[in-house]
Amino acid sequence: MPKPVVPEEARRRRRPTKSGAVLSEQLIVETALRMLQEHGSSGLTVRRLGIALGADPSTLYRYFSGIDDLTLAIGNVLVGRALAGWEGTGDWRADLRELGLRIHAAYLGHPQAAVLTASRVTGKAYEVAADETILGLLRTAGFTDAAAVRIYHAFIDQSLAFAALDAASLALPAAAREADEEVWQATYARLPETTHPHIAATAHLLVARMNHSAYPTALEMLLDSASAQLVASRRSERSNRGECGSGSGSG
Repeated sequence: MPKPVVPEEARRRRRPTKSGAVLSEQLIVETALRMLQEHGSSGLTVRRLGIALGADPSTLYRYFSGIDDLTLAIGNVLVGRALAGWEGTGDWRADLRELGLRIHAAYLGHPQAAVLTASRVTGKAYEVAADETILGLLRTAGFTDAAAVRIYHAFIDQSLAFAALDAASLALPAAAREADEEVWQATYARLPETTHPHIAATAHLLVARMNHSAYPTALEMLLDSASAQLVASRRSERSNRGECGSGSGSG
């Protein structure tokens, strides 16, 4: 059974660890991120964290109820990095594009952590702030609540899905990643037109594109669809107002 987490004000270490640092949630999360980058998810354990921090491993339970709780905090920090320094411009589409690219980049900055956390819902402060911001952009732009939630759902899942996909590739051993990338040139570009006419016709384009993330393209397609929906909704509203006015006049 997980141990209860002690409130922040009651759990701060009064003395530095063996490394001279004072334990905090931020220090533990930053150390965990470094360990994930160096050793992968299998290397992240309470015992190893304690060693890395120069503290008794049991001390970590004063900050987190376990590794899963720490995992959620890591995901929350990645979202916080995406939000850091972001300011809205008043253009909902440009703002959503920027947020999406920031989220994707923040996760790819820590691919091992991204693979571990992209599918999780943390309910923590930065995640909640991001959700509030995205929904606010959509509702302020004029989308109905139902449309705003639908687009938000697609937007955030798309951002995190591509982050997880691209991070998984980056997290591969270098030799495996290079071998995967070489397949487009070594295999697809050499398929004959007689047996694979469509691949042969587009092989040079496949080689040029397929080792790069499709996220910017997918994001733009989502924004195109949302923009078209908003235009159609406004046109329908104007039409309905016109019909109502015409009906009133003819009465």
